[in-house]
Amino acid sequence: MADLNNMKIAEARDALRKGDVTSLELTESCLSAIEGAGALNAFVHNTPDLAREQAKAADTRIKAGDAPDMCGIPLGIKDLFCTKGVPSQAASNILKGFKPEYESKITSQLFDAGSVMLGKLNMDEFAMGSSNETSAYGNAVNPWRRGNDETALTPGGSSGGSASAVAADLCLAATGTDTGGSIRQPAAFTGITGIKPTYGRCSRWGVVAFASSLDQAGPMTKDVRDAAIMLEAMCGHDPMDSTSADLAVPNFEAMLTGDIKGKTIGIPREYHMDGIPEEIESLWAEGRKMLQDAGAKIVDISLPHTKYALPAYYVIAPAEASSNLARYDGVRYGHRATLDAGDGITEMYEKTRAEGFGHEVQRRVMIGTYVLSAGFYDAYYNRARKVRTLIKKDFEDVFAQGVDAILTPATPTSAFGLGEMKDADPVQMYLNDVFTVTVNLAGLPGIAIPAGLDKKGLPLGLQLIGRPWEEGDLLNTAYALEQAAGFVAKPAKWW
Repeated sequence: MADLNNMKIAEARDALRKGDVTSLELTESCLSAIEGAGALNAFVHNTPDLAREQAKAADTRIKAGDAPDMCGIPLGIKDLFCTKGVPSQAASNILKGFKPEYESKITSQLFDAGSVMLGKLNMDEFAMGSSNETSAYGNAVNPWRRGNDETALTPGGSSGGSASAVAADLCLAATGTDTGGSIRQPAAFTGITGIKPTYGRCSRWGVVAFASSLDQAGPMTKDVRDAAIMLEAMCGHDPMDSTSADLAVPNFEAMLTGDIKGKTIGIPREYHMDGIPEEIESLWAEGRKMLQDAGAKIVDISLPHTKYALPAYYVIAPAEASSNLARYDGVRYGHRATLDAGDGITEMYEKTRAEGFGHEVQRRVMIGTYVLSAGFYDAYYNRARKVRTLIKKDFEDVFAQGVDAILTPATPTSAFGLGEMKDADPVQMYLNDVFTVTVNLAGLPGIAIPAGLDKKGLPLGLQLIGRPWEEGDLLNTAYALEQAAGFVAKPAKWW
């Protein structure tokens, strides 16, 4: 079978069970694809020997009839996840050479289920960015192009390497993390599916922290069914994570009936923003019609505090980042600057952090330190926390009125060119998260699915936001939308 790397999780699982293909064959196909895709810069630490070893073990397990759904499936792992004995540096020079002596809970669960790790994936430094341009490894590149235009496009951020690798069929799926849209925005930019589960559904233990009250891991896959299969393997209570929810994990795939008759879908009027491209508005209207044709009831809703979400997020996230990143000081692990004679510990901290952190991380750490300082704590940080509570209540009120899910655009534009926003005001880049940050502030599940192409031939995504802990219902609504949209476009191979 040629191009085994093009398979989806569900079809690979079934082929593995039938004996039509082995995990080792699947893995070799992906490793070959990775070797030929250096131009995408998606994989940054390859682990071919480990992958082959895990694939052989998976084949033995499948033959013995002891095989969970993810057994034998080759995956890419975002560099934010600590993987034992494998470089895990969060795309930052300050963690260069760091090889953990432990495994993150999510990767250990995936490996226990028999999954295969092909390597670590590019990302924005410490997950701070919307374009994968802040990485110490250099830019990850979107496999899509604007027609015949050869301009390299962003795959989105921070999970840009994950999105690029899945869209280019370098792996069957990948792990991502989402702090303000970092799974959903890159999924929309690359024509794949990405789900951010409810906060607490997936363990954060062993995932390098950006903003602890917002970070949540999730799968990035080729379709909704694959997202359901992989999400189940990633979920579960973890006593090592105090925010992990002790809830049963449903069989998400079994809930994909495609029947959404009688479901109520809300359309928030506040998401009709000034300056939003006509193509995005048009796609949103089409999505609304698709769900209506599938039997759902469409209602207009109001989320009145939406306009405050972006400023609140960009106070809370940097505040938490400045606290979390204080541990990178050149003392315990990671990079330490070369000191001059007479330099003390203060100079060591200053030089190490100046050399190790990139400009975007430095910017956010400074903002965070500022809003947490004694004179500004109440004026900024506490006020942002109060706004966050109001945003969460907006969603609670809407769900209390019987709304089952909320439909919005995933991004305000399609993928833009790498470097095109480099000289812009940083706030312009932050606006990429305008439709996604509310979901993180409220701790809700959200999913982005590809729904169409813009006039330049680039993918556009729609976002569905669900009730807390009801990922199964959300995935089923997304499945119905996916079937109606019928998106099958793939990037033309140029790399």
